[in-house]
Formats: sequence, structure tokens, C-alpha cells
Amino acid sequence: MYASDYQGFLQVDSPLNKGDQLAQPAEPQLRPLQRKNRLYEEMLRKADPSQVAGLSRFFKTGPGQYGEGDKFLGIKVPVTRQVVKACWREVGLQELEDCIRSEYHEVRLAALLTLVQIFAHAKRCPVKPGMTANGQGLSVAKPGMTANGQDLSVVKPGMTANGPCQARAGISQQDCIDFYLSHTVFINNWDLVDLSCYPLLGEWLLDKDRNLLYDLARNGKTLWEQRIGIVSTMTFVRNRQTDDTFAIADILLHHPHDLIHKAVGWLLREAGKRDEAALKAWLAETPVRHMERKAPSGASGDRAGRALRDSEVEVAGFGAGPRYKTMPRTMLRYAIERFPEAERRRFLSGVYPVSVR
Repeated sequence: MYASDYQGFLQVDSPLNKGDQLAQPAEPQLRPLQRKNRLYEEMLRKADPSQVAGLSRFFKTGPGQYGEGDKFLGIKVPVTRQVVKACWREVGLQELEDCIRSEYHEVRLAALLTLVQIFAHAKRCPVKPGMTANGQGLSVAKPGMTANGQDLSVVKPGMTANGPCQARAGISQQDCIDFYLSHTVFINNWDLVDLSCYPLLGEWLLDKDRNLLYDLARNGKTLWEQRIGIVSTMTFVRNRQTDDTFAIADILLHHPHDLIHKAVGWLLREAGKRDEAALKAWLAETPVRHMERKAPSGASGDRAGRALRDSEVEVAGFGAGPRYKTMPRTMLRYAIERFPEAERRRFLSGVYPVSVR
């Protein structure tokens, strides 16, 4: 699955397949928190028990499935986004902590989408010189003073001198990233990963060392941490930087799980939209040993600014033949989805030229 699959499903109810036996879950027990948390409370109000069975099935919550035991309120993504849009300015890290730890899938998603909003606005609306940390006013304000034509006497909580912004102005982008990485245990399904990681980690690492993503892909404690490693490269791809996508795809090339196959194939396809020749060359090449890469201090992380570190790593499928012949078929199908039909057939039948340069 990838994000577009998720959005499509949640716009239209998905019927059960003939013969499927899925008991109707009991109506969730909606227990408000002891302290005020508007985001949490608004999500509970949007609960729709009639949608719970379909969502539970779609996200594989049965015994032995990847989402085993997860609970749902029956809230579709567009509704969750509406709640986040209305509430995010009133949310701080304590409120996010309550929501990310929720037993309900949609509340955890709301926490992540809110974190994305806070991160994005922290970038656009930094605390200005003279602004108090909580965004409530300017310490140097004098009667009648204005900033961009605004009377500072009417600056309210949640406002900066330039107008509406993040209510918790003291939350930095670094705080958002630290929160995200320290709560990955709660980011435990593919939609939670795909709708949060590249607007957060991808954006954060665009001009920084990217070894974090390599470490997650190689050593992630869960399937979801490994998926974060590859999906976060979407931001790089959108900035026409594809090297990291191809390199991390090598790490995950023979991962055993279907959800990694789909994620890697999806990112390879996106990389191919920007550089089709590079994708075809990568597919037709035989993996070789390479050096683990580390960007030097202050480097942007793009191809021109990367350096090699003296540490050899084993590439999945090293020496086994062209990647397209050894990679999982699902991964390959996703990667070549946009190729002309004749080329797709040659890749799938194993007769693509060894060299495409």
C-alpha cells in the first residue's frame, strides 16, 4: 500500500469480499482525557461505529496480521484532516503525547498530522527578535507601535508580529523531529508512516546528513521504522535528488515483507518520474559492494556534497545478477508501472538488456 491507496479507500467504503467473516466490533468506549485536549476530544466526537469493521479489515487487524489488535473509531482521513486544521494551533507537545499514545488509530494519525502542521509553521513563522517564547506579545512593544501595519496591542496568544502562526511558538522544528523519532513505536501502520515521515524527516534532512535514514532502513527495530527509512526519501525525489532512494532501496532489496516491497517500488517509480534513465540503469545493474556514505559536516546531502566513509556494507543480492531479475516481483511491478508496455514486458520476462547506458 502507499498513501494514494489509503486516500482512495477512505473516500469510498470498501465492501467485504464474498466469504469474508469479520465480526462487527463492539462500539468503542470513548473516554475523554482528564485534562483539556481539544484535538483528542474533537476526534472522539467524530467517531462513526458503522465504519469500524471496514477499517479494521483494510488495515489487517486480525490475528497474525500486521495491524493485529489495532482499534478504530471509524474516522476517514478527510475528516481527520478537517479536525487537525481546526485544532492544531491549540496543540502543544503534551497534547501530542496524549494523542500519539492513544489506542485508537485515527487519534494517532491526528497527532502525526498535527505534528506536520506545527513543523511546517515553525519553519515559516520563527520566533522574531523581541518576541516572547510563547508568542503572546513583543517584550519591546510600546503603545501605538505597529509591525507590518498591525497594532501590537491586539496581538493575541497564538499570534506573532506577522499574524496567525503556531500557538506554541516555543516548539522548534528540532523539537518536532525529536518527538517523532522518540515515538516511532506508536507509528505502527503504513498509513501513519506514509502521511508523516517525508513531510517531517524528509524536509528536515533535505540540507543535512542523511545517515539516519540508512540506519532506520538497515537497523530499524520494526517494519515501520524500516519503511520510514525509504519513504522519507520522497522529499529528496521531489527535489530531483534520487541517489538516496536508490541506495536505501539496495538495503531493502530483499526484505521479506510485502509492505516494504510496495514502499520501495513506489519510491523507485517516483524516482523514475524524475530520471527514467537512472531507474532503468539501476534495475539492470548487478548490485556490488559499496561504501557506506556519510555527508560531511555542513553538506547539503545531495550528490555533489556527499562523501564516502571507510566502512564497507553488504548490499542485498550482491553479485546475484541484475536487480530486476532478483528483486521481489511486487517491488518490480510498482517500479516499472509507468514504463511503456513493451519495456514492462521485457523487464517482467527477464530479457531486458544488461546495459541500458
